[in-house]
Amino acid sequence: MLLPSKVKHRKWTKGRRRAAVESRGNELSFGTFGLQVISGDKWIDSRHIEASRRAIIRAMKKGGKMWIRIFPDKPVTKKGTEVPMGGGKGGVDHFVFPVRPGRVLFELDGVSEEVAREALRVAGHKLPVRTRIIKR
Repeated sequence: MLLPSKVKHRKWTKGRRRAAVESRGNELSFGTFGLQVISGDKWIDSRHIEASRRAIIRAMKKGGKMWIRIFPDKPVTKKGTEVPMGGGKGGVDHFVFPVRPGRVLFELDGVSEEVAREALRVAGHKLPVRTRIIKR
């Protein structure tokens, strides 16, 4: 799974959710086909990214190249079960990447359009947001 090797601050604040359209990372930069978020202002967990990556690799069958355009660097904390109120913030549980509509998550190149569409379709089902397949 994707984890940052070193972070400047161990625990972050939750942040404010903005229902705006993404202004950066919304166009294809490397590949010919891509998976783009179309709805939802959600957090994509490192487990979601890993599941999607494995689905794409399996569908491509050792052909082509894949780029992951996001990296989960936002720490999410969680307190243990049955812990009473107080006692400060919990420890870091996992890492996420907050996505907004328009962000390109994965890019593919070197495979036919049918293979790329099937791979990205399967990968989109592993994510907590609605996605669409885009082509250069």
